[in-house]
Amino acid sequence: MSDALINGLAGAGGGIIAQLITYPLQTVNTRQQTERDLKKERRKLGTIEQMCQVVKYEGWRRLYGGLKPSLVGTAASQGVYYYFYQIFRSRAEAAALQRRKKGFGDGSVGMLSSLVVAALAGCVNVLLTNPIWVIVTRMQTHKRLPNEAQGRHLPSVSDDFVPVAVESPPFQTNHAIQEVYDEAGLWGFWKGVFPTLIMVSNPSMQFMLYETMLKKLKKRRALHKNNSNEVTALEIFLLGALAKLGATVVTYPLLVVKSRLQAKQVTTGDKRHHYKGTLDAILKMIHYEGLYGFYKGMSTKIVQSVLAAAVLFMIKEELVKGARLLLTKDVIRQ
Repeated sequence: MSDALINGLAGAGGGIIAQLITYPLQTVNTRQQTERDLKKERRKLGTIEQMCQVVKYEGWRRLYGGLKPSLVGTAASQGVYYYFYQIFRSRAEAAALQRRKKGFGDGSVGMLSSLVVAALAGCVNVLLTNPIWVIVTRMQTHKRLPNEAQGRHLPSVSDDFVPVAVESPPFQTNHAIQEVYDEAGLWGFWKGVFPTLIMVSNPSMQFMLYETMLKKLKKRRALHKNNSNEVTALEIFLLGALAKLGATVVTYPLLVVKSRLQAKQVTTGDKRHHYKGTLDAILKMIHYEGLYGFYKGMSTKIVQSVLAAAVLFMIKEELVKGARLLLTKDVIRQ
């Protein structure tokens, strides 16, 4: 089994576990990002309050709306990302060794090369998996409210309302697929792909920071522990959290724009809520909501993404170690 395949499978496994743990936070965050209430005087509910609102008025299952396609998307995204990341990384390391033989550098992959490697892997991932995340966004932002059946604009979970409990058919994956196709055809499944490609800078920054901090930690550990550079699972957890925190703060506005484009478009007469594309969304958000609009739900996202990234890194590294250990034992037995 190749090292790239081991990392791809380990990344998929770690991503699924991290997604299961943090999914309710992701659902609430997506709703916060796509909220288009322009009344600034309305009191904004906190993350826990919003989760309680969803459970009270829509049922606890709504916190897990779109979980199945999300798990598929997570497994595919993490698997594809780590697989191609390892391939590109191996080539970068080989190129660095060749440069050292020629008298250039120390043979290690530099920060810029790490950034390029992560960006290339991210672009491949985005182009292959964007349709899955469009479906997930639709299912996360779908609200089972009485207004839905009447075709009126749905209030957000932060609005002050007391809906009447009604039975309505669940919003399934096939309904979301049909809705997207009816709106924009096949291209609809690649809505938000442009800001998502730019968002590649998020995991790129994340991995650049992670690899840099990990390399420094291993060097320091080797100097103080008899040439041992072993890193614990807890340290991997903390490094992953710090790397994701830095990347999320910088790129969050792009994530909001992407979610707005992928959510169901408002087709009423209010053009403030209808986006024709990435630039149109950015300009309307600036005009009607100000800079605040680009940071809606950022505190929730930081908690969710940092926790998910930390769990993912920790589990992925442990799975890789376990797989390599098993393969080594098999080779010795043979």
